[in-house]
Amino acid sequence: MQTLYAPGARVVIRDCEWIVRRADPSDDGGYILTVDGLSELVSGKSAKFLTTIEEAENAIRVLDPAETGFEQDLTPGFEKSRLFIETQLRQITPADDNIHLGHKAAMDPVPYQLDPALQALKQNRQRILIADAVGLGKTLEAGILMTELMRRGRGKRILVLTLKSMMTQFQKEMWNRFTIPLTRLDSAGLQRVRNQIPGNHNPFYYYDKSIISIDTLKQDNEYRRHLEQAYWDIIVIDEAHNVAERGSSSQRAQLAQLLAGRSDTLIMLSATPHDGKARSFASLMNMLDPTAISDPDDYAREDFRDKGLVIRRFKKDIRDQVQQEFKERVVNDLYLNATAEEEAAYQALLDVPFTYRGEHNAERNGQLVRIGLQKSIFSSPAAAQISVEQRIRKLSSSKLNNGQPTADEQAEIQSLQSLLLALRNITPQAFNKYQQLLKLLKSKEFGWNKSDTEDRLVIFSERIETLNWLQGQMKDDLKLKDDALQILHGGMSDIEQQAIVEAFGKPESKLRVLLCSDVASEGINLHYLSHRLVHFDLPWSLMVFQQRNGRVDRYGQEQTPIITYLINQSDNPTVKGDQRILEILKEKDEQAYKNIGDPATFMKVHDAEAEEGLTMDAMASGTRAEDFDAQYQPDDSNEGDDLLAMFLNFEPDTGPADATTAPETKVSTVDRFSLFPSDYEFARQALEAINRERTQVSFSANNERQTLTLTPPDDLDYRFRFLPPEISPDNGSLVLTADKARFAEEIRRSRQDESAWPKLHYLWPQHPAIQWLEDKLLAQVARHSAPVLVLPDTTAIQAALQPDESVFLVSGLIPNRKAHPVIWQWFAIKTRNGSVTAIEPAEDWLQQLQLDSKLPNRAQPVDISALEGLRRPVVEAAQAEMARLQAEYTERYQHTLTQQLDALTALKARQVAQLDLQLSRSAQAEHFKAARREERLKRIDTVFNDYQTWVRDTLSIEPVPFIQIIAVFTRDND
Repeated sequence: MQTLYAPGARVVIRDCEWIVRRADPSDDGGYILTVDGLSELVSGKSAKFLTTIEEAENAIRVLDPAETGFEQDLTPGFEKSRLFIETQLRQITPADDNIHLGHKAAMDPVPYQLDPALQALKQNRQRILIADAVGLGKTLEAGILMTELMRRGRGKRILVLTLKSMMTQFQKEMWNRFTIPLTRLDSAGLQRVRNQIPGNHNPFYYYDKSIISIDTLKQDNEYRRHLEQAYWDIIVIDEAHNVAERGSSSQRAQLAQLLAGRSDTLIMLSATPHDGKARSFASLMNMLDPTAISDPDDYAREDFRDKGLVIRRFKKDIRDQVQQEFKERVVNDLYLNATAEEEAAYQALLDVPFTYRGEHNAERNGQLVRIGLQKSIFSSPAAAQISVEQRIRKLSSSKLNNGQPTADEQAEIQSLQSLLLALRNITPQAFNKYQQLLKLLKSKEFGWNKSDTEDRLVIFSERIETLNWLQGQMKDDLKLKDDALQILHGGMSDIEQQAIVEAFGKPESKLRVLLCSDVASEGINLHYLSHRLVHFDLPWSLMVFQQRNGRVDRYGQEQTPIITYLINQSDNPTVKGDQRILEILKEKDEQAYKNIGDPATFMKVHDAEAEEGLTMDAMASGTRAEDFDAQYQPDDSNEGDDLLAMFLNFEPDTGPADATTAPETKVSTVDRFSLFPSDYEFARQALEAINRERTQVSFSANNERQTLTLTPPDDLDYRFRFLPPEISPDNGSLVLTADKARFAEEIRRSRQDESAWPKLHYLWPQHPAIQWLEDKLLAQVARHSAPVLVLPDTTAIQAALQPDESVFLVSGLIPNRKAHPVIWQWFAIKTRNGSVTAIEPAEDWLQQLQLDSKLPNRAQPVDISALEGLRRPVVEAAQAEMARLQAEYTERYQHTLTQQLDALTALKARQVAQLDLQLSRSAQAEHFKAARREERLKRIDTVFNDYQTWVRDTLSIEPVPFIQIIAVFTRDND
């Protein structure tokens, strides 16, 4: 029974052809078959069938390769056979760890961008944290890995979680570069799906590939229930540091932990993968692999040295590869002297007798209040006024003194009123930082032209009040229209944020200046039409410097990034010392950029808020600037980095090295064998062939521009209904180009279009139209049949095919228990005089044959009965060859399987021992400890049993190969 329904076998069920993916025993003695559709009616569909029911109805039949029907190819140049063979070749999924398709995406990949995919593909299970620095292209690196998994048949269902401001950006990048069609489920999109399906249906099954904000998911408990019942092939979590556990488990962390178990592949992206605490980083590692760390307080490299879970690089690490892609930034420091009005406000601030819990406090707690207000003054008088007014309201409503402010609080309120007056005296003309900003923007040296649609300006400030003030003031002073100046901050809805970011990247948009709070410093791309960035106020965190600058100084920036800092200087010694501390942060960021890579190695807390806290503490305690500088020097001495370092530099265990043997050349990309010179040529000839007998597709071809223009027929148009509406063919016309340079130009041009989506589509194997075309070609040959090619007597054919010899092109496939192809080989099986004489690799023989469109076909019918008599011995020969390959695989991987299972057993024992040690130190009652132990042991058993099953299913292959006769070649001996 198991032999009958082996994974990979082709079956006809209810008059449709399917391929068996899984054959699981059912309670009724039969099997549950998980199948994917092959025939045109069910192509792209998946289904489950109970063999007992289908057999009772006589509705199921396994296709025996020895009963393959033959039909002679009479088409010109053997067109039908060449296209059929090519399409079958394109179905072969790679089983190695090389890059087969990702490097051909609509981009110019640099070698370092292939490394995350190469590292992940070396693992049985692709789970990886891509922790490259800001601006290196983590999104592209994720796209390459996703493409490779889709090429291997392991990317049908994809879920991407990202920040709400980045959804459109990520969606467009995946489609434009990799033709991965993610449907955007923002708040409006998700509601639209829910309106289209019954209330009890799972919205996450409506689209196979979708992108959603993690904050949208966490807001609705109903989504959690649906998530628990959905499964994906790939889940991507962008800005993954937001889902790490930080002391306690947040809603985001809980949601990520749930999703971590709902896919085979998990890809996390973050430039700041931990907050300096081992437990924070360990939470991400345990989402990737719950067996990785038994206890973040007690871990050893041996536990996970071969898991390959993390990759991290900085600009300094890859600078030699990207001289053309990365422009060296230019940094301008504008030092400004405080005006008399500003100095008066600073002094008024220092004169305030700040209170803490109702009493005057000149120590740290009171000084922290001062620093908080000083922080707002350093931003703008407008921001400071709001902060001072809030402080006055808080003190006025104090409940410490029978509902009345204490005497000390009254004194503080009076001083704060004086501070308010001083702040109101700082008019725009007396606000030197703003005046210098205007002077900068109008100067010829700066070179900014508000009329140039491709030279836009980004201005950062941490305070929304400052942004609001700048928006109102700059409109008048720079004579900007309302739609030329916009604010982007985290309080906006996902739809508002996406619309502003999209408009900023479109040349036809009237938006010229983007005023950003630090929400815009995380992840989003602002570099398409902007290379000028101004820090209106200096960040109080090194990580914020990095995030802000990375919006324009990143991979793909075509202009030299110009970073400008407006640095105010006071004559007041206290204020001057505090301002100098912020300058030191700026200098440390530059040092990190040029020499170190990670700015977090200075302050070692790996969290922007925590870094701001350290900066405020230094000012509150009166730390001298030079002492602050000396205190925070770069090193990697924190537990988070220690743990991170253990996961880096993954090197698979390849056995002992032979010092006398020269290292082998590393192969990382593979161009598959093809009968056609290009994807364009394959598609063009395929469309011509489909229309040979009757016009089925209206199309035109431009060979010079490698462009195909077609009107999608109904069956192709139907496929687009299940894809994002943004990518549907424009005006009923689908334009595909294989010209990378032209397509790159179209991506740039599309930003001028109101839709902001390219009108051109990238012609390569992953495009839905090419996949539709391949299905059409497979349907050209009758079910369970193979074409027979009677070849002419040319020189190449004489060398490849002897007189009276026939060659059978045969495919052999053996999957693992997860139905992923592990061995997929094609053979050229030679026959003569009624028996098999030799077996060769098919690719070598096909290259020798030189099967192209110029090969003449006499189209004279021949008797193929003798060939039909050879089917059984040919299939048996292929089965014997596959049995040999199977034995080699089993011998090669049995040691690996045993080794991995033994390692998991040892790690499980380590976790149990760690649990017992923790409980032994607990002062809880014994019955509580027993309950905790039982609960935790169940969790450990579940995690390790699941993982051991996954390893076994991945490395164990099915005993029966699936054999298919693809084509038969014989000589025209007349």
